[in-house]
Amino acid sequence: MENDLIVIAGAGTIGCYLGGLLQAAGAEVVFLGRARIAAELAEFGLTLTDRDGARAHLPGSAIRATTEVDVLARAALVLVTVKSGGTEEIGRALGSHAQPGTLVVSLQNGVGNVALLRSLAVNQEVVAGMVPFNVVHLGKGCFHRATAGALVIESGVPAIAERLRTTGLAVIEHPDMQAVAWGKLLINLNNALNALSGLPLAQQLAVRAWRRVLADCIDEGLSALSRAGITPAQAGPLAPRLLPFVMRLPDWLFRQVARAQLRIDPLARSSMWEDLERGRPTEIDYLQGAIVSLAREVGTAAPTNARIQALVHRAESAQRGSPRLDPAALGSESG
Repeated sequence: MENDLIVIAGAGTIGCYLGGLLQAAGAEVVFLGRARIAAELAEFGLTLTDRDGARAHLPGSAIRATTEVDVLARAALVLVTVKSGGTEEIGRALGSHAQPGTLVVSLQNGVGNVALLRSLAVNQEVVAGMVPFNVVHLGKGCFHRATAGALVIESGVPAIAERLRTTGLAVIEHPDMQAVAWGKLLINLNNALNALSGLPLAQQLAVRAWRRVLADCIDEGLSALSRAGITPAQAGPLAPRLLPFVMRLPDWLFRQVARAQLRIDPLARSSMWEDLERGRPTEIDYLQGAIVSLAREVGTAAPTNARIQALVHRAESAQRGSPRLDPAALGSESG
């Protein structure tokens, strides 16, 4: 094991941004991901920007990127940033290659990834985390953070929080990460709407019809969670129970709230939009799909979430990028 080596397991948009911040702060980092990303980083290096004008650049010669999972054997800390569909694969790789006691932090969307990782990486210490902000891959090794928020890490492992704070990002610890994961999932229900709209996030949320669909999705989620006895934690500037109310506000009033609470960079888009544009599988089954599954288990209805799940699957199959739907289309066709 290399002393203090950090492996980014899933060098995609979030992984490259966080790994770049850590390396810029002096950490030893290896980016584990697909050959496409390794080649991009080698050619262009890694450029990190944010909505406040900050900029950092690491030349390609300074970046260590690999597609080989045996690098996990040398890691002291692994940040798991693969999409939810890749959790089983990386969990098995961790169980086979990572040293016993290696710290593993899941920084993924969805609510089941930590449990799955723990079942597969039984000799490693798996910790839950949450990334609240949006990062956009602008191409040529450039990754842009477009919204704000503090990283959240499971309480009890202060060394991880301190390590991540070296990047300059705010990091807080929380005792109930499952509640945090559900709170983040409610916010992430907009990922699919943004992908279906084809609009930048700020433009999409400026349209009340899209916000009303999001409010319906969140209401269905809150109803299912309540029936299941789960109280989602606040994972953004607004409490979960307030989200549907705020989303349904008239445009002029929503703009006032957004100006104060929901500052969004004009470049921001959801990762699901990027997945559709690049012809990759999305996380829809771990977002809207999780609400649909929970609602079925507890005997409530989630028709809006089911409809959106079906539309995203249709867009995945079409392989033509975002379908650029009008929000009225979400209720105009059979599911």
